[in-house]
Amino acid sequence: MAGIFSKIKNAYTLFQSVDLEKLDALSKKVDLKKIVDSVAGLDETQLSGLMKMLGSPHQKKELPPINGDFYHLGDTALNEEDRALQLKVRAFLEKEVKPLVNAYWLKAEFPFELIPKIAELNICGLTYQGYGCPGKSNVMEGMLAMEMARVDTSMSTFFGVQSGLAMGSIYLLGSEAQKQEWLPAMQKMKIIGAFGLTEPEVGSAAAGGLTTTAKRQGSKWILNGQKKWIGNSTFSDVTIIWARDVDDNQVKGFLIRKGNKGFAVEKMQDKMALRIVQNGLITLTNCEVDEEDRLQNANSFKDTAKVLRMTRAGVAWQAVGCARGAYESALAYTRTRKQFGKPIASFQLIQNHLVEMLSNLTAMQTLCFRLSQLQDQGLLTDEHASLAKVFCSLRTRDVVSRAREVMGGNGILLEYDVARFVADAEAIYSYEGTKEINSLIVGRAITGFSAFV
Repeated sequence: MAGIFSKIKNAYTLFQSVDLEKLDALSKKVDLKKIVDSVAGLDETQLSGLMKMLGSPHQKKELPPINGDFYHLGDTALNEEDRALQLKVRAFLEKEVKPLVNAYWLKAEFPFELIPKIAELNICGLTYQGYGCPGKSNVMEGMLAMEMARVDTSMSTFFGVQSGLAMGSIYLLGSEAQKQEWLPAMQKMKIIGAFGLTEPEVGSAAAGGLTTTAKRQGSKWILNGQKKWIGNSTFSDVTIIWARDVDDNQVKGFLIRKGNKGFAVEKMQDKMALRIVQNGLITLTNCEVDEEDRLQNANSFKDTAKVLRMTRAGVAWQAVGCARGAYESALAYTRTRKQFGKPIASFQLIQNHLVEMLSNLTAMQTLCFRLSQLQDQGLLTDEHASLAKVFCSLRTRDVVSRAREVMGGNGILLEYDVARFVADAEAIYSYEGTKEINSLIVGRAITGFSAFV
């Protein structure tokens, strides 16, 4: 009897809560009896799912944070101090860099106003010891390269040339006097550097085929030739030029100061990628360089390769950053873009693309993390760096392609950022050694046979 009274009471309570006018209006549109019979036939699990689906339409669904670091490398692999620096750099990039990059990318111009602001972060020459440099780990440097490329690969490339290629050449191969003269000011970014190795007709064959020549005459060297694709060279204060000594046929490095007679730079135009980076075509015409401005410990291409080995790891991290920026942008887009009445992120095919992107990204991150650990342990080899460059630049292409795909037509609009990542991924794929050349470096290491010409 008590059970009957309880059901009557519940029915009465339900009846009081029903808006009769709405019920009457609904009865004119649908068969209420049929709906009630259908609901009555549901089991508890089905009924629970229905009620969850019919939850308050005004209740906003709480979504997980957008974070491309799926395995939490940033917040577990770094100590408290380095993690704070990483987040500081990220905040700077989001606030100061991200609002500017699309406009500058479109104009193919460089935001010079950002240089003193980047200098204040005190991250230039991050891993070097002394000369005002922070002396941090290579893992930390890789993380920051990723953070920069996550917002804009061009800015990451500018910084990589300054901190890695230019400063690295002096740090690894310069005399103590050269280090004292250049590195402290470069660390503060009061002096901007460039690195000139690639030539109009010589890219992959740089080890033995440089056409830029150097001839010693007394206390001076006379340089002749051309360099192409040289980042920062249109405004650099010092440019590292690699040339073949005509007397011993060995590659040597030279510090060319701004304004040096016989040194001319023409800005390269009409690039489809890394448009913010100011690449130059350098022409050296009987360019005189003092012996004291020759890198004193650069006596063959093997010495040049020491710099490339170090910076190639950084390029792999840049590829990670480019992929992460594309993935996070695409994920954010799919959660707000609606089709057929709901966010496209709720569709199975879109989720499959997102998971494929995240899988590639996570594999790249963990590979680069281990690569930087090897570097910190002094175990990094050419083949280690080359394998990372091959894999990461290849996988980045796949990630940015899928990011563009899930965004449909909007994926080719600059305002959504992914179009820029798609274009910049093509540059990453080629510079610091093509996929083919880096593959042959790894192939030689694992087979014992050199397949180079």
